[in-house]
Amino acid sequence: MNHYSWWTYLLVACVILFGVIYAAPNLFGEDPAIQLSAKRGATVDTDILEETQKVLAANQYVYKSAVLEENRILIRFSDPESQLKAQDLLQSRFPEMTIALNLAPSTPAWLRSLGAAPMYLGLDLRGGVHFLMEVDMDAAVAQAIERFEAGMRTSLRESKLRYSSFKSTRDGRMVIAFDTEEKREVAYKLLAGELNELRFSRGEEASSFIIQADMEETTIAEIKDFALKQNIITLRNRINELGVAEPVIQQQGKERIVVQLPGVQDTARAKEIIGATATLEFRLVDLEADIAAARASGARSRLYKDRQGREYLLKRQVILKGESITNAASGFDNESGQPLVHINIDGKGSRLFSKVTGENIGKPLSVVFIENKVETIERGGKLMKKKSQVRQIINVATIRDQLGRRFQITGLDSPAEARDLALLLRAGSLAAPIEIVEERTVGPSLGQQNIDQGFRSVVVGFALVLLLMLGRYRMFGLFANVALTLNLVLIVAVLSLLQATLTLPGIAGIVLTVGMAVDANVLIFERIREELALGNSPQASIHAGYEKAFSSILDANVTTLIASLVLFSFGTGPVKGFAITLSIGILTSMFTAIIGTRAMVNALYGGKRLQRVAIGGQV
Repeated sequence: MNHYSWWTYLLVACVILFGVIYAAPNLFGEDPAIQLSAKRGATVDTDILEETQKVLAANQYVYKSAVLEENRILIRFSDPESQLKAQDLLQSRFPEMTIALNLAPSTPAWLRSLGAAPMYLGLDLRGGVHFLMEVDMDAAVAQAIERFEAGMRTSLRESKLRYSSFKSTRDGRMVIAFDTEEKREVAYKLLAGELNELRFSRGEEASSFIIQADMEETTIAEIKDFALKQNIITLRNRINELGVAEPVIQQQGKERIVVQLPGVQDTARAKEIIGATATLEFRLVDLEADIAAARASGARSRLYKDRQGREYLLKRQVILKGESITNAASGFDNESGQPLVHINIDGKGSRLFSKVTGENIGKPLSVVFIENKVETIERGGKLMKKKSQVRQIINVATIRDQLGRRFQITGLDSPAEARDLALLLRAGSLAAPIEIVEERTVGPSLGQQNIDQGFRSVVVGFALVLLLMLGRYRMFGLFANVALTLNLVLIVAVLSLLQATLTLPGIAGIVLTVGMAVDANVLIFERIREELALGNSPQASIHAGYEKAFSSILDANVTTLIASLVLFSFGTGPVKGFAITLSIGILTSMFTAIIGTRAMVNALYGGKRLQRVAIGGQV
């Protein structure tokens, strides 16, 4: 009675070894580090690594190690002061590289070779910035309507089909009026064949023959989904350009995006870059129309001002948009010394741009900077959000030659503006404007304070449970305490293996698990004491205690596990962190409390003739 087979002991030993190995990386701490990575899919090779080492050695900067791994260079330092000084040096020496401050785990190589790594720390423990952003889906649909309208206008113009009016609404409806039925029928066949995303119908209005085009519900849903996913990609590109290590960018619901930037304390700078909806448009200047007549007629869609307040009439047709830009880099004009941005565009954009500029040599071309803004205003005693769009000409230049895939933008006020514009264009424009609806900043000192308090709560709770179990159940209490220690090790090991992010709610889940982990042992030990009180032998009481308490333990843990899974399914970030640690703790505690303690009891008492056992009150 009370025997385990050898493979059961082997299983317990393997689980203990697993827990120790994968929990160990959390004991070695972190080194201040600098991470160098290439931009726009370029590669980092050993030549760059050697040059980096030479630059640091020439300036007498002491570092612990510099290695090339996963297309990036990781340089470790002994203290943050050396890290910050080296960052300034490397940024000036390698402007084409992304330089990110980082905290690199000091895990030994043999542990890393086994895939062991420490847990990530959330913003509330490490410090940083948290943004919750909402995508303007109405703007995404409006932009899609503009694209459909531009495409239909171009098709009708190329087919030489004149229309009397073209109207569109924000709900996805476009109405084109013709003066004859014959023109309408030809246009209907043309447009319906080209644009299957729209639903076309015919009708008559007053003396006009109209075509009505409505956006399908599936098309609107696809546009919104694309806008959300494209914005996530763009935000990720922008954050990579900022040089933030280990950012979190994820979708929340159908219209929102969560962005977490560990270690970033400059909130204003982060908001300026990741929230900017700036893009560019290239339009020809309309030399034939009259500015005064356009102002009087209210044709504001074509009337723009430059930074000096001068007005220009621009043609409606957009030659090139920011979406066609593949790379952008700031620099200075060799002759005037003024800041500028070097632009590279893709093949499709370059063909169109080359064609239009070749046909308009000697005519002025404008570069329009477009930015969407959201302002909070007070109206009627209530705070309201007002959305606006700023369109400003930053450059008007005469086309001297046919432009191709590479050209320059001048007319910028400062080198800083040129750098920011190049960063935004290089990372891509947002598919739709975004608004920051929630913002949180956690300083590194507060993060460390949270770590200390969380660690203290775990230690205090753990110590009190140990004392209680040892005092009440004597030797069996010692078994429970060993199992509880192993349970904590396994929780940390599983979280580390999954590379989960530990947050304050996660620590709360661990503290709760510490208290719940001994529930199973309390049920078992109390059952053993009851059996002993009935006069059963110690061996029979131990066997009955584990057998008869198992169903109660299983029911209690399964119901708690179901509740934690529901929390994970329907909760947000902090709630999910609590649910994850609680779920892992429930599973590991069942193993340690039932199999782990039973293994220790069987190893000590199994196969022996016992008169009594040390279980508190039965000595």
